[in-house]
Amino acid sequence: MLTFEYVARNAATGEKIKAEVQADSEQAAAKLVRQEGLSPITIKLKEGGRGLDKYLHRVKAKDRVLFSRQLSTLINAGLPLVQSLRNVMTQTQNKTLKATVSHVISDVEGGSSFSAALSRHPKIFNRVFISLIAAGETSGTLDKALERLANQQEKDAEILAKVRGAMIYPIIVLVVMGAVVGFMIVKVLPQVEILYEGLPNVTLPLVTRILLAVSHFVIKFWWVVLIVFVIGGIFTTKWARTVGGKHIVDKLKMKAWPIGPLFVKLYMARFARTGQTLIASGVPLIQMLEITADAINNVHVERSLHTAIEKVKGGKALSDSIAGDPNFLELVPNMLHIGEQSGAIEAMMGKIADYYEKEVDTQIRNISAIIEPVLMVILGVFAFIIVAAVLLPIYGLAGQTIIK
Repeated sequence: MLTFEYVARNAATGEKIKAEVQADSEQAAAKLVRQEGLSPITIKLKEGGRGLDKYLHRVKAKDRVLFSRQLSTLINAGLPLVQSLRNVMTQTQNKTLKATVSHVISDVEGGSSFSAALSRHPKIFNRVFISLIAAGETSGTLDKALERLANQQEKDAEILAKVRGAMIYPIIVLVVMGAVVGFMIVKVLPQVEILYEGLPNVTLPLVTRILLAVSHFVIKFWWVVLIVFVIGGIFTTKWARTVGGKHIVDKLKMKAWPIGPLFVKLYMARFARTGQTLIASGVPLIQMLEITADAINNVHVERSLHTAIEKVKGGKALSDSIAGDPNFLELVPNMLHIGEQSGAIEAMMGKIADYYEKEVDTQIRNISAIIEPVLMVILGVFAFIIVAAVLLPIYGLAGQTIIK
């Protein structure tokens, strides 16, 4: 059962009433309100929560995959769409998705097409999802479209999980390294200063004096450091979402070593896999390119695809339209050209996707092999600086004692 908030008018007194009601759908909630002798003005689903609760109940890729696959199975078994949606909703554990499906059911029962009902929830169902559903509705193969969606989402989620997994190790090492350096600066170095401050004619080495100055500042103005980190993090996050920030971040993803080649191959795989799925569902070439451009999630590749769209509209083949573009690897237009000549562009895009998905796996292994020794060197340099700051005064004091 879902909780709905409503505003209704009491027909007898004219009074406005705000309250909540539990029902399976918006229509069922309206029926319950009318049974109370009220005239509903607005009925809306109550938000499932805020903050951490809202984050925990976001719709993940695996939730959409399960939704697509279950719905495909039920429709293929001959169940009507609304009944299939109700069955899927009862099995859905995600509160946000359950509420969204309830809205979709209400819209479909009200006369909307399935794709139009889904399009009212763009944060959950992206343009690729909606376009494939619309193509399946038009061709009468909704179950097959849903199955293709599930397969496409699974592959996309799998490859993204591998990329994120490759980034976890260096992040953990950097966090631990930061914690160790912070402990040494805040706890160990002040003890070194106390040890030597009472000794006459002892000049601390430059590296020790620099780190002690940092230590004093951090201890005295820790709240300033904290505020700078928080404000810096918020500013950087917001800046990265601006047009200018996204251009720079997306360019760094494609050019920065060692992640550049990984992201370029990831975009090639995503372009080919999404394109293959859309073409297999009967989506026209121009529309496929427009939808794929949105799905790539890189402004530079997106711009290249929009340029290719204009060339295709002018009569050029897709392979010729992206040939020579710096944002596309040379193999992509070459293989697309073969597919266009043989009339099997869908199959060729599938092969491109398979190839680059394997390349992404290889690239991740290469990055893992490279980044571990690089991080160890960085960690060693930091450790050397800290140890030098602690030990050099001792060696200096020992040297003075021997001379005396």
